Amino acid sequence: MTVRHRGALAAMAAGVAALTVAAVVACGSRPAEDVGAEEAAALASATPAATPTATGDPSVPVNAGTLPAAGTTVPPVGLRIPPIGVTATVDPVGINRRTDEFEVPPSVDRVGWYRYGPGLEAGTGSVVIAGHVDSADQGRGAFFRLRELDRGDTLTVTGADGRERPYRVVAREEYAKTRIPLDRYFARDGSPRLTLITCGGPFDAKTRHYRDNIVVTAVPT
Repeated sequence: MTVRHRGALAAMAAGVAALTVAAVVACGSRPAEDVGAEEAAALASATPAATPTATGDPSVPVNAGTLPAAGTTVPPVGLRIPPIGVTATVDPVGINRRTDEFEVPPSVDRVGWYRYGPGLEAGTGSVVIAGHVDSADQGRGAFFRLRELDRGDTLTVTGADGRERPYRVVAREEYAKTRIPLDRYFARDGSPRLTLITCGGPFDAKTRHYRDNIVVTAVPT
């Protein structure tokens, strides 16, 4: 999973890193036609009612920031997506300081939660989980079939608190990696939502990268 610099995104909420990216990558083939794009955009611009809370070919420059205080964030630790046969461990990830890349777990059967964004307890914003589609060495990854998800499909995210949280898919979109609106998907505002990212589109044998990103948006149910 990699991310290429494209320009500064709007700063995230106070006390959280500001992300500067241009494309989030992970890596299949072309999905069916996009669905739910308008709904996904509306979620990003919506102002949800107050809700009580508990208590990325490559390079991604990240401005200095701090994580939320200990105990205030509920990280996702497990992901189940029955329609495409996914049961995966979720690891907290940030930025690889050596490569400046979004640091998705090296094992393709695991996926990564962007720990500088919202946790599962947040009443606003996008919880981002990204993963590989495949690997020349390891074969199919956890998100190999992500492009098959459709509106109405359901999935479950388990938090570090042991609670299972159900979500419903509302959108599936494909973007060229240079055109993905990362400020929408890496955001701490708007309605609470889950964003799953991997890659797709044509594979460039010379660069060894896929051209596009597949983005699935889901909402709590």
